[in-house]
Amino acid sequence: IIKCKESEKVTSLGKDWHKFCLKCERCSKTLNPGGHAEHDGKPYCHKPCYAALYGPKGAVHLINVSDASVHNLWGLHCSK
Repeated sequence: IIKCKESEKVTSLGKDWHKFCLKCERCSKTLNPGGHAEHDGKPYCHKPCYAALYGPKGAVHLINVSDASVHNLWGLHCSK
C-alpha cells in the first residue's frame, strides 16, 4: 500500500484514491470525486466513455470526433 499526504487523497465510490489515480476505466482521464459516472464499481468519464458504453443508442453521435479520447475509444491512433 502506498501512503500519500492527506491533501493528495480523494474519496469516491466508497474508496480513498490518490487524486491522480481516480481515472476513467476506459480512457484514463483523471476524474474529480462526484464528477464522474460509475458502472460495476468502476469510474468512467460521462462523455464520451460512459455515454458510449452504457448510454442510450446514438449517444456517440453527440460527441466531437476530434476529441482524442473518442479516437482512443474507437481504437484509432492519432498524433496529438
